[in-house]
Amino acid sequence: MLAGFLSGTPVAEVIETHLGISAKAFLGPVEDVGFVDLTDRLHAEGIYEQINTPSFGPYTSRGRIFGMPHDVHPVLLAYRSDIVEAAGIDVSQIETWEDYFRIMRPLYRDFDGDGRPDHYLMTASNTRSDVALMLILQAGGTLFDQGDRPNFSNPLNAEVLARLVTWFTGPTATCADAPTYTASGHRLRLEGFVIGTLVPDWMAGQWKLENPGLAGKVKVMPIPAWEKGGRRTSVAGGSMIGISKKSPHIETNWEMIKYLYFSPDLARRMHQETSIISPVKTLWSESFYDEPDPYFSGQPIGRMYIEQAPDVPHRDSSPYGAAAGQKITSALINLAQYANKNGIYDEPRLRIEALRLLAKEQEILEQLISRNLFLEPKS
Repeated sequence: MLAGFLSGTPVAEVIETHLGISAKAFLGPVEDVGFVDLTDRLHAEGIYEQINTPSFGPYTSRGRIFGMPHDVHPVLLAYRSDIVEAAGIDVSQIETWEDYFRIMRPLYRDFDGDGRPDHYLMTASNTRSDVALMLILQAGGTLFDQGDRPNFSNPLNAEVLARLVTWFTGPTATCADAPTYTASGHRLRLEGFVIGTLVPDWMAGQWKLENPGLAGKVKVMPIPAWEKGGRRTSVAGGSMIGISKKSPHIETNWEMIKYLYFSPDLARRMHQETSIISPVKTLWSESFYDEPDPYFSGQPIGRMYIEQAPDVPHRDSSPYGAAAGQKITSALINLAQYANKNGIYDEPRLRIEALRLLAKEQEILEQLISRNLFLEPKS
């Protein structure tokens, strides 16, 4: 895609791509982006108002929209409902993360006498960048400012990392990792090694295919908020569809895109086959989203994801977004090492060190970005 955009070599006229790829098209001046600018079309045809607004974020660069969102990808908390309900735990009493760990705490003990807890309460570790980023976004944290300059070295992000470290290390640790895309991780979930996992809609669909043994043993609920009345969801992943500027059939391709993304039949098939919900708000009233899902113990998970969709956090379109995520992960790893080395597990002191580590990583990223002369304003 990039080779075609930069060299003028013909590529596919219509490109559906993950946000991690589409963002690379924004590395240079906005007028040189290889996708057709859809901004005016979206507003003139009333389409912008029909799409979930936060879903445009990753495909909007310098105020211009270059892709139609394929999805929303809100996040819910999936939990082993069979284990939780057998213990008499009522998840309706959970509103905040503090509530979650307090109410679930009875499950964190050694039931079989082997000297180890039988159940950890959440999937989290120092290497799980996806969990850290979902929690940062849920809390209202940021990675870049409105000028696409890194700003992830901030007190809120430091607070999230400090809290996260106390979840999986130190004397109050009740979390452990169950890898997302591996047979071993699926086995750990099946055995009840972890109770809760942050699950975007696409991951719910993956579980059905890759871990069928969990069917009827799991349910989903809104993510516990960081504070009472706070956001109960996050966001992870995403794709867009766009048109190459070199296409000789821009109008025809635009009509095809609208047909594909506004089709109720295709939205139904996508949800039934992948659990992904459409970003088109006018489709959210479709009855197939209310169908009970046997895998998730009869819950209408389509409706449950849609209820959280308007509240998914905004995300940036910076081509350095993946690099920022890596830098935050480095800070998290180093923060966990600092905590263990010094025996420091209280959040206030961890926040101070987290902010220092984030500042260090942000400076490294800023140096990398400064080498991109194509992002400098043209004289």
